[in-house]
Amino acid sequence: MAAPQHVDDNSFNEVVIEAKMPFLVDFWAPWCGPCRAIAPIVEELAGEYEGQIGFGKLNVDENPKSATEYGVRSIPTLLLFKDGKPMTQIVGLRSKAELKKHLDASLT
Repeated sequence: MAAPQHVDDNSFNEVVIEAKMPFLVDFWAPWCGPCRAIAPIVEELAGEYEGQIGFGKLNVDENPKSATEYGVRSIPTLLLFKDGKPMTQIVGLRSKAELKKHLDASLT
């Protein structure tokens, strides 16, 4: 099963912006309770959408540049990129069903 890959400020463009398919980035921090709660949902989705959507996690404490560049002000924030541009921003803890709706929309 595919796990979300770790993304940082240095690899962000190469991994996310240049991705050939939609790419979901989970902006998180280790001290954030809702971030820890959404992590297993994101991991499940990474397995379910393997080969269709890329998944990554970016620790905002260690990588403030990317978080600032994309206007991430609270975490968890999930940003869904398509064709190198942010398409959808999901802030806060969400259900798996709600996240799937956004992911499915990116595939059309």
